[in-house]
Amino acid sequence: MLARQAPAPQALSALSHRVLPSATAASRLPTSTPSRPSKQQSRGLATVQDEKPKQRHYGGLKDQDRIFQNLYGHHGADLKSAMKYGDWYKTKEIVLKGHDWIISEIKASGLRGRGGAGFPSGMKWSFMNFKDWDKDTKPRYLVVNADEGEPGTCKDREIMRKDPHKLIEGCLVAGRAMNCTAAYIYIRGEFYHEATVLQRAIQEAYQAGLIGKNACGTGYDFDVFIHRGAGAYVCGEETSLIESLEGKPGKPRLKPPFPAAVGLFGCPSTVANVETVAVAPTICRRGASWFNSFGRERNSGTKLFCISGHVNNPCTVEEEMSIPLKELIDKHCGGVRGGWDNLKAVIPGGSSTPVLPKHMCEDQLMDFDALKDSQSGLGTAAVIVMDKSTDIVRAFSRLSTFYRHESCGQCTPCREGSKWTEQIMKRFEKGQGRVREIDMLQELTKQVEGHTICALGEAFAWPLQGLIRHFRPELEARMKSYAEQHGGEALAGGWQHDAPKRGMLIAPGQ
Repeated sequence: MLARQAPAPQALSALSHRVLPSATAASRLPTSTPSRPSKQQSRGLATVQDEKPKQRHYGGLKDQDRIFQNLYGHHGADLKSAMKYGDWYKTKEIVLKGHDWIISEIKASGLRGRGGAGFPSGMKWSFMNFKDWDKDTKPRYLVVNADEGEPGTCKDREIMRKDPHKLIEGCLVAGRAMNCTAAYIYIRGEFYHEATVLQRAIQEAYQAGLIGKNACGTGYDFDVFIHRGAGAYVCGEETSLIESLEGKPGKPRLKPPFPAAVGLFGCPSTVANVETVAVAPTICRRGASWFNSFGRERNSGTKLFCISGHVNNPCTVEEEMSIPLKELIDKHCGGVRGGWDNLKAVIPGGSSTPVLPKHMCEDQLMDFDALKDSQSGLGTAAVIVMDKSTDIVRAFSRLSTFYRHESCGQCTPCREGSKWTEQIMKRFEKGQGRVREIDMLQELTKQVEGHTICALGEAFAWPLQGLIRHFRPELEARMKSYAEQHGGEALAGGWQHDAPKRGMLIAPGQ
């Protein structure tokens, strides 16, 4: 274990005597030898080089490096068009290389889950191939999460609508990596058009012999099914998705057991995001080092960013990971409406990630680690841009209503906490509150965070924490304005300041 404290000066002097040659020893060296500065002489006592590595600029992805070539629907979504643009190329060779090779490529590529959590995909897939897995006679399932209920997120529907064969081929490759017998694509019920396009593509793949019995002529049997959900946000969580797929109410399960051991229908299963599965064949075709060459370390690859809100050109675009947020908005969205100076805040990864104010957006990199360092998250990379016309308190009050509505009610902290936060934010929206109640709201979110079965507790707690962290003055100003208009600040709970005089019963201690 490394010492936490700096070494004493005596130790440093003793170390220098042991490392550096003495004067007498130097005098005995032959004078004809040219003095060549070594790397060690240009370094101090630190274990790393003193020179900082050159900063590489991220972004500016070239067209030939884009995985989703039909993101804007310039070509058909049929099998013939898909094969013309690279899908199903050498898929047989990839499948025949076996699960160990596929998983090693995914691990080497540095691919992290694109559904929000950012867990290393290769490691997650390897959990299915536990010891003596081949002796287990139960079927094994790949479950693709195509629910996409996060407000602001619109990337998976674009894949299913424009590039469905990438997803189907990805199911086959990922299924072979985990030795699955079938894939279930759990698609959001509102995605009627996407489900139709995807089902047509599955039928084309069956007719061409690409999936089903002896898929691609490899001797590997693999089926793909579509299951349409009822549009519950909480079914985006893997275990509640499995519960819904089994025909039960979509409520999360306690873990362990994890789905890799006991998943769909009690069989080994893995739940993966649409984008994560869809990029797997291209990684295997072009090589892990190609995919790993994009983005910063631990944040490699390309990524679909969906930018909405107050920009001139809202869009979904594939870009390099770690691209600066300002460049992403200016280059692909035509900038913020009214110019960059009109920007107020950005939600960087879907509505459940904490908001960032303008001054933090100037140099923000869009990847998992950089946004974590900024006390936010990449999530699904759904960038929601808000200019200065935004009533940010009202916006987050509306999000609180959404999360209260979508809570399944299984966990007490989430069921009660989401209702309380909605009620508090409705009052704060009008200015009915006291400054000390802002701290009470913060404390309430902290009591919910980390105390629920699934991440819905964090999903409604984190946005409010971000609001308080960066926009507390707006909350206080609204309360001050309310007090000036009504002759006094509201009592805790939203009561009028003169409620006791009017004979109304209020909470004690007011």
